[in-house]
Amino acid sequence: MTEDMTGVPQELGSQWYDNEAGPLVRPYAMTGGRTKPGPTGVRFDLIALVTLDPGAPGAEDLAVGPEHRALLDLCRTETQSVAELAAGADLPVGVVRVLLGDLLEHGCVTVSRPVPPAHLPDERILREVIEGLRAL
Repeated sequence: MTEDMTGVPQELGSQWYDNEAGPLVRPYAMTGGRTKPGPTGVRFDLIALVTLDPGAPGAEDLAVGPEHRALLDLCRTETQSVAELAAGADLPVGVVRVLLGDLLEHGCVTVSRPVPPAHLPDERILREVIEGLRAL
């Protein structure tokens, strides 16, 4: 038996379990201490869309953790944004970005980045097109 900071006796190993919250795993443990998504330098925006690659190896064929598998399962049903994956997996966004970097390196997922506003058509041009179509 040991004592916690308040002096309450605890069994060894019980500090890793919170009765109300369940098992406690620190985010850095899930990512192996990494904070950036792999050596590829890919940046995952919150609205970047993640799709399961149809030619990807199955999760059971990869040496990945349960969090990786949870993300793959979420992508299996439909394309989702990074923010949606973080919410669905109940993980911090930073952790999801690192895990998605791993899955991208394994060739399990593809990422479509949002179109930057500078590359979107000018609103004036779109209005002229709409007016031209109405004139027909």
